[in-house]
Amino acid sequence: MMDGPNMDQSHNLIPKNITMAGLDKNTPHPSEIKLHQKSREMELSFDDGSNFRLSFEFLRVFSPSAEVRGHGPGQETLQTGKRSVDIKAVEPVGNYAIQPFFSDGHDTGIYSWDLLYRLGANKDELWADYLVRLDHAAASRDIDSTTLPPKTGGSCGSKH
Repeated sequence: MMDGPNMDQSHNLIPKNITMAGLDKNTPHPSEIKLHQKSREMELSFDDGSNFRLSFEFLRVFSPSAEVRGHGPGQETLQTGKRSVDIKAVEPVGNYAIQPFFSDGHDTGIYSWDLLYRLGANKDELWADYLVRLDHAAASRDIDSTTLPPKTGGSCGSKH
């Protein structure tokens, strides 16, 4: 487990060209992964010389988990209220992925090397698309609308 002293202080949520798991043998492998808790970023260095800094919020929003992606097309769930999410720990998954443990309790996303590389390489486009989808849904990066109680009738609850 990577925690404690080892840490440095769209329509489809993930486009079809970004796979959930599995490895493309041509994808570079990470040579270093650092968590920066103060800036809430994961820094990834790959063996081809590429470096990416991905916010914890970005990683949480684009989680490859079934909770986020669904089990098929059209079952995706727009992630809201994740601006302040932290990564509490990260565990390796074999020799092909990592599993972050987020402060909101989410821990089912397995991020393969190819997924992390593609997220990093496409970060700006993915983030812009996410912000547009958030806006169209009148949702917020600060309020988690996926866990709010359902609204009921009247505004004050009295029976005038």
